[in-house]
Amino acid sequence: MFLGESGCLLRRLVLRSEDGLVQGRVDGVMGVRMLAESLMALAAAGGSAVVQAATTDAWAGFRVRLARWFGRGNERREQVQLERLDRTLAELTAGGGAERELLAREWRTRFEELLEDLDDSEREVAAAELGDLLEERAGASGVSARAGGVAAGRDISVKAEGGSIAAASLQGGAYIGHPPVPDPSQG
Repeated sequence: MFLGESGCLLRRLVLRSEDGLVQGRVDGVMGVRMLAESLMALAAAGGSAVVQAATTDAWAGFRVRLARWFGRGNERREQVQLERLDRTLAELTAGGGAERELLAREWRTRFEELLEDLDDSEREVAAAELGDLLEERAGASGVSARAGGVAAGRDISVKAEGGSIAAASLQGGAYIGHPPVPDPSQG
């Protein structure tokens, strides 16, 4: 036990996770140190994003970036998270709607635990990185187009050179050359 900054008597618990990595947590005598409400909301959004992204085309890239975020520069932790993310996908594929909620809560807890275990400056950086990752994920999933259309999450550039035609999506025909002269009755 030791005395925390606020004068509260604290004890340090050392837990060994299923993957053998040592994880520390500081608990107050009266209970667990709580994350700020905004960080708890960020963790909840992270848990939901994992479950929502798992069965989409964006999953492969998202899971790699997420594992890197959890790994915090440690390749072994990153690999463990990749395996957890793969198990999550397998459970979602095999399970139903009830699994989604349970898995979202499990991932929310993982986000909370990682954020709790960081010191204040690391937590601030990690929270900003997670926010960017989730914002990028939301932007990627919020873009859609119907058949024949084009969807872009950011900028798109379409350029024609040398008398050619350029179009992101062409509906109908196209004509290269001088436009036809309108009928005098059309004005």
